[in-house]
Amino acid sequence: MTSAHLLPLGPAPRPTTGADLAARLRELAARAAGPGVAGLDRARIAADLDGTDVASLEVDLTGVAFGAQQKAPGAVWSPASVAARAEGTVRRLRVDAHPLTAVDLPVDVTAEAEGLRFAWVEGSDGQVGFEAVEPDDAHPVIGDARVAVSRAGLVATVHGLLAVSLQSQGITLSDLDVQVDQHGPRAAGLRIEAKIRKGFLSAGVSATASASVDAAMVLTVGDVHISSGNPLVAAMLGAVRGRVEAAAHRRVDLAAALPPGVRLVDVRLDVGEELVVSARLG
Repeated sequence: MTSAHLLPLGPAPRPTTGADLAARLRELAARAAGPGVAGLDRARIAADLDGTDVASLEVDLTGVAFGAQQKAPGAVWSPASVAARAEGTVRRLRVDAHPLTAVDLPVDVTAEAEGLRFAWVEGSDGQVGFEAVEPDDAHPVIGDARVAVSRAGLVATVHGLLAVSLQSQGITLSDLDVQVDQHGPRAAGLRIEAKIRKGFLSAGVSATASASVDAAMVLTVGDVHISSGNPLVAAMLGAVRGRVEAAAHRRVDLAAALPPGVRLVDVRLDVGEELVVSARLG
């Protein structure tokens, strides 16, 4: 069955060369990007076609910047009827960014995937589009990804976003320190120390949390606490504390959350001057 919304790739027939597909994808990205995306002209796309399959698709987003607020116009296509449909597979997809920028934070990304199914769809309106086909156990997706950010850069970005959020409530964030400690290849502890001010009231706020992923790929969030040494601020945090600490000991089965055909084999965290998260599908 064809979904109601597809990604438009321009006039039919479908692309038959890698250069044509790359050009259409660049045009699609330009239409879909919102005002918060800058430097999209720096993105590089290279494709190689083999019949209805995309033998390889390489996307390099180095130098592209994504802002905090995205109100993208979007790019979808809903043909009144389908004139032709041909299934294909992206045999190999690679995405690189060394780095891209997300809300002023440089993010280094390397990701590869194999076995991504899709369909070329030609509409009665003379246009062609792309429809994703979900994987299943008979057609699994394999791949890996690595995402890295500077620890100092992450703290600065969190400080900026939190300061803006609190300012709308008349609260000034005067200081923020974030500490991440590695407790194993798939476990970490987080401690946040902040100083806030509202009118004549000034106080420190502390928050701690931990998270771990076991061999079965189940995420457990524990040791979630938020407190303040100032009695007035502690009272104000009462409602927030209840919601935050309710997250303690929450378990999320990461593997079960994925569709059939997508199996999370491993996830790793490395904490140093950079925070690096890596994952593998198989």
